[in-house]
Amino acid sequence: MTTTLIYVMGPSGAGKDSLLAWVKSRTPLAARIAFARRTITRAARPGDEDHESVDEAAFERLRDGGAFALDWQANGLRYGIRETELVACGANGVVVVNGSRAYLDVAAARHPGLTVVHITAGLDTLKQRLAQRGRETAAEVEQRVLRSLSFRPPSGISVFDIANDGALEDAGASLQKLILDAANAVSGE
Repeated sequence: MTTTLIYVMGPSGAGKDSLLAWVKSRTPLAARIAFARRTITRAARPGDEDHESVDEAAFERLRDGGAFALDWQANGLRYGIRETELVACGANGVVVVNGSRAYLDVAAARHPGLTVVHITAGLDTLKQRLAQRGRETAAEVEQRVLRSLSFRPPSGISVFDIANDGALEDAGASLQKLILDAANAVSGE
């Protein structure tokens, strides 16, 4: 059986975590879809994604030991997807990864044929969501939003854009359809 990797990315504040949680909670277990759990150098907080929290030293040991299939640094944090997540999930046909735009070229090189989904939102929406999180100063929020304008996918990589400015259900249904279609294609349905 073929495994399809779906790489979901987008700027901070676009609502990737919310969309992925929405889709995950509404995807039938029999759908042959797995959502890879990330390892992050950030303590778990209420409302955050379900991730493995480690400190910098532990992350480096894992990385040096070859534990990660994918790993990157963004916004002062380290992120990784353990090889075991992809191997264990791979038997299901489709693996969904919450990735990084800055790491897309490396992820595409390591996993040719991955499906890339770019979650977007308007500048005002991004600013509002980032300000509501309260993690950054107004200047840091502005810098993040401006960085979102500069993203261009690497040459030769097709990207599905999903706008997440309106109701979560609308963008969630679009993402879920894309993931379910991929699962159906893998299983030959």
